[in-house]
Amino acid sequence: MATVINVNGRIAQGADATIPVLDHGFLYGEGVYEVCRTYHGLPFLFDRHLRRLRSSAHMIALPVPFTDGEALDLVVDTLAAASLARPGVAGPQAYIRILLTRGVGDLSYDPAACSRPSVVVIVKAHTAPPAEVYDAGVQVALVPIIRNHPQSLNPLIKSNNLLNNALAMQQALAHGGFEAVMRNHHGEISECSQSNLFVVRGGSVHTPPLEAGLLAGITREFLFEVAQAIGVPMAERRLKDEDLLGADEAFLTSTTREIVPIVRVDDRVIGSGRPGPVTRALLEGFRRRTDALAGGGRSAQTPAFSA
Repeated sequence: MATVINVNGRIAQGADATIPVLDHGFLYGEGVYEVCRTYHGLPFLFDRHLRRLRSSAHMIALPVPFTDGEALDLVVDTLAAASLARPGVAGPQAYIRILLTRGVGDLSYDPAACSRPSVVVIVKAHTAPPAEVYDAGVQVALVPIIRNHPQSLNPLIKSNNLLNNALAMQQALAHGGFEAVMRNHHGEISECSQSNLFVVRGGSVHTPPLEAGLLAGITREFLFEVAQAIGVPMAERRLKDEDLLGADEAFLTSTTREIVPIVRVDDRVIGSGRPGPVTRALLEGFRRRTDALAGGGRSAQTPAFSA
């Protein structure tokens, strides 16, 4: 199924969508974005994704030119053009990417050079990882690429400028890794190139705090609620290499991949070398909760829309 892209209200097939070269998102990477997906035809946790988009935009002094309702309308229109994710209609679920850039302007770093931001919505069929990823787990790579220093480019900004992440992932791929695990400037575990990281020890789950230099993941936040609901202890804690390498279990989280068990870090086996009971319980709890929230239609977590 084709990718459909909405650029400033103009909807086109992926290969035909265009944005001016003088857009500062292209020239300088000045922009922010969000990725969400649908469950049961509804954009899941859409309000939380927009909250984070607004936070990211605020940190780079980028005005957001739409209300939450207008953003949802843009997404709905683009989904409809792609014949994707209609509530109550069987079919593939959707991947949704919303990008907001500084907009078109002169060759200048001055924000005043751009009269209005550009808004892009990309939708395509969501492709989940194969079942064996969850059944057997994955190998990740500890890479030497250091996560951006918060006083350089704060990882709390979900920035369109992803070169730091891309370089880390390229190294992981070169070593057969499903993901790249990155450290911060203190040598502490921070996050992965496209996901947040968790370790399990003695039945308790730990993940690095935001102060370790990482993105405040929406799935990360949601998983704390799932863990509390099913009685799994979970807390933030600063982590070093040995905490990951000596863990009973480990896993990563992201919007598009949910909870993926980690069974090997480079040449080191984690725990039993199979997805552990805590990881499996969290994944089951996560899926039950997403099904309950999205399957019920309109909820506090997931706004409904008309097909």
